[in-house]
Amino acid sequence: MRPRSPGLFLLLLWGLQAESQEEVRAMVGSDVQLRCIYPEKNSFDLNDLYVYWQISMAGKGNVDSVVTYHLSGNSSASHGDNHYKDRARLSLDSMKQGDFSLHLRNVTPQDEQKFNCLVFRKSLELKKILEVAVTLHVAANYSMPVVSGPSQDEELTFTCTSTNGYPRPNVYWINKTDNSVLDSALQNNTVSLNARGLYDVVSVLRIGRTPHVNVGCCIENVLLHQNLTSGQTETFTGTKDSITEDPVDGSPSGKHQQVFSVLAVLAVIVLLALATGWLCRSRCPPKSYTGAQVARPELALAEHV
Repeated sequence: MRPRSPGLFLLLLWGLQAESQEEVRAMVGSDVQLRCIYPEKNSFDLNDLYVYWQISMAGKGNVDSVVTYHLSGNSSASHGDNHYKDRARLSLDSMKQGDFSLHLRNVTPQDEQKFNCLVFRKSLELKKILEVAVTLHVAANYSMPVVSGPSQDEELTFTCTSTNGYPRPNVYWINKTDNSVLDSALQNNTVSLNARGLYDVVSVLRIGRTPHVNVGCCIENVLLHQNLTSGQTETFTGTKDSITEDPVDGSPSGKHQQVFSVLAVLAVIVLLALATGWLCRSRCPPKSYTGAQVARPELALAEHV
């Protein structure tokens, strides 16, 4: 009997185990090829082949969903799952040469599945000649984390945001002074799926008020072996009552430094005054003094004669 539908044909495949396993990584939005190649060099008649690519439906036990398939007598491959319509295809020319690979376009997070490739020959009474399992891992880069804060409350509160990544990230807060990781109990993470099926993360860090704070937020994508750390360094100083970037030092040592600064300025002024007086004396020599002159009347009378 010749099977006409994917559902009936799948009943014949119950309990089959994959003979080989492969793992593939792909970025969201990219194209990927899931390899399923006959190990021996051979040529095949498409009218003698049944080719299935299928995935197991999560939460539905052993029920499988067909991604795409080729049945004996068909001139083209068909699709079983509308999610893969116009995105998954088989190459008829390649299948003639024993290459049954699946070409998947525009990868989405929902494509992170275990795909099974099954190939049977009609002339061998539907004997399975090839079975390959390919696990597809999907990834997307998170945006560079941005840190804002702190708030003006009793404790310092910093907020870190990063969006459009996959898979679910690990979030760390670090002390940039010595690059140590802060206690995870100090942070509260909210990770949610957005409309694109990607993850957005918001992490809030709360720490006690200290004179100096220099923290950073790190988003780890394990699949991509990638760590993104906030580029902005948040440095603040303050007391319980206020936070200031340049606090006034009210300690005794600070007051002494201010007194010494005033005395130093006065000393410079005095030195400048002394130097000016010395220069004036050296350039302007004093006039000689001959004493009081006595008037001589006889000289005055001689002048009138």
